[in-house]
Amino acid sequence: MLKKRDLHDAQILFPLLSDEAVKPYVREKAESIEEYYFFLNKMMNQEENGELISRTILDEWDMPIGAITLYDVQDQMGFLATWLGKPYFGKGYNQYAKDLFLRELFMEKEIEVVFLKVNKVNERSLNAMKKIEYAVHASDHYPHIYEQINQGPKAYELFAIYKDAFIFHLHEQEQVYDELEA
Repeated sequence: MLKKRDLHDAQILFPLLSDEAVKPYVREKAESIEEYYFFLNKMMNQEENGELISRTILDEWDMPIGAITLYDVQDQMGFLATWLGKPYFGKGYNQYAKDLFLRELFMEKEIEVVFLKVNKVNERSLNAMKKIEYAVHASDHYPHIYEQINQGPKAYELFAIYKDAFIFHLHEQEQVYDELEA
C-alpha cells in the first residue's frame, strides 16, 4: 500500500533510513530527525510544485516501511527511487510498491517514461531490475542522460520503463488471470 508523504511518518522512517544497509543508497540523507523533518517538508513542497511525486510504502498493517519517489520530473519523465528498511528486504514489498506507483504515474499522472539509475555495485538493486520484465536497458536510447548520471565518482546503469510497455504488461497479466478463472 502507498500513501502521500506525511511528516508524522518521520519518527518511524528515520531509524529505518539511518541503517547502514539503506543509507548509502538513498537521496533522503539526514543526520538527525530534525533534518529529516526538514527534508520531508521540502519534498512535500516540491510535489506541490510538480517537481517530484513521492509516496510512503506501507506494510500490511499500514506501518511505514520505506518510500518510493519519482524525482526530477520534467517533460513527462523522471527518475524512480525506492528504499525499504532492512527488516523488509526480500519480502516482495519493493516490487508491490513499484507496481502500484507505476500504475499511479502512468494512469493518473501524465508520465510517459520512468528512468531508474542503479549503482553498479548495488547487487540487490541490479538483481531486482532483472525481475522487472517491462524495464529496458536505456543507455543507448538516452546517451545524454547516461552520461549525465555517470559524471560523478559512482558508476550507474540506466534503465527505462515506458508507459506503453507497462500498460501492455498489465493487459497481459489480466489475460492470464482471466484464463485462470475460466
